[in-house]
Amino acid sequence: MKRLAILISGRGSNMEAILRARLPATVAAVISNEPGARGLEIARTYGIVTEVVPHRGYPDRGSFEQALAHAIDRHGADLVVLAGFMRVLTADFVARYRGRLVNIHPSLLPAFPGLHTHRRALEAGVRIHGCTVHFVTESLDHGPIIIQAAVPVLPEDDEARLAARVLAQEHRIYPQAIRWILEGRLRLSGEDRVEIEGARPPAQALCSPEVEG
Repeated sequence: MKRLAILISGRGSNMEAILRARLPATVAAVISNEPGARGLEIARTYGIVTEVVPHRGYPDRGSFEQALAHAIDRHGADLVVLAGFMRVLTADFVARYRGRLVNIHPSLLPAFPGLHTHRRALEAGVRIHGCTVHFVTESLDHGPIIIQAAVPVLPEDDEARLAARVLAQEHRIYPQAIRWILEGRLRLSGEDRVEIEGARPPAQALCSPEVEG
């Protein structure tokens, strides 16, 4: 059975969604760069081994990533899952886990990479927002897209309301993406496109506002 290492920095809600999904894999460890991350306690309630690799305890990014990679490899991880892991990873680290490193981002990439995505979506006046699961590459919040989910941006939305609506979709699509990987249903076509064996297209388009007639 494949082994997952889940990396978190905070509350771990996507981590918990993955644990609840009962995927055909062993979660070998939940690793955090933040000793006080609430997700660590949640992981322990599921009986998952936890570990802290505190980035502030290392003199530079390279030494921190060496310690992080050592922890991941010591737990025998086949797939490394970033679930709210708030550290920018270097090209060397990404290359070490190329094709085995996935992330979820709270926007419809390539729109709004980086931080404060919901605020920026509201400021831009977009009508549709969402989230993306993708393979990690050297370019921040880029890489071959596995699955996306979209939500309408409503007139009464503020950051918190929009973030909550997007987060609910994150909890749906991240376990699905990991399941596809575990089942061997993904294939990279070229360098930047993912093909998914047996995946169904959506039933209809999402329009916001709705088209009349």
